[in-house]
Amino acid sequence: MTDDTPVAIRPMVAADWPSVEATYREGIATGNATFETEPPTWAAFDAAKLPEHRFVAVDGDEVLGWVAVSPTSARPVYRGVVEHSVYVAAAARRRGVGHVLLDALIASTEAAGIWTIQSGIFPENTASRALHARHGFREIGIRERVGLMMSGPWAGQWRDNVLIERRSNRTGI
Repeated sequence: MTDDTPVAIRPMVAADWPSVEATYREGIATGNATFETEPPTWAAFDAAKLPEHRFVAVDGDEVLGWVAVSPTSARPVYRGVVEHSVYVAAAARRRGVGHVLLDALIASTEAAGIWTIQSGIFPENTASRALHARHGFREIGIRERVGLMMSGPWAGQWRDNVLIERRSNRTGI
């Protein structure tokens, strides 16, 4: 993919899992993407993520990144609140992949009546914080020393997490 090559977005399917998993592993290895030490299995991922809000960015057959959401609660009062993850393959970073993935996610969630997308980002992940700010996410606050890293460059260290959210201006208003 070159900088001017259009990125296509399509729903994630089971056949995408090897590429999605590889990108997830790249994020884990940075130490700034997740507290997880290993990606889940496809079965666990599939069970946890809402199928209608899982997308991959592709260039031909190559998966460049992915986005997915999970419900935050089974309680009906929170039916319009989801937590999301967005990952871009290392080779595709700084090419707008994250932007098109978030655009697709925002469109699909708003069409479904979801009013809040939220997540947590490590303070050091300035690229993700800037990406989300450009898509209308606001930083709610910092959960200090909320989790202990179990592997990677931060192993054994307590980490903060910046809570972010994007409130729809179309649904739930």
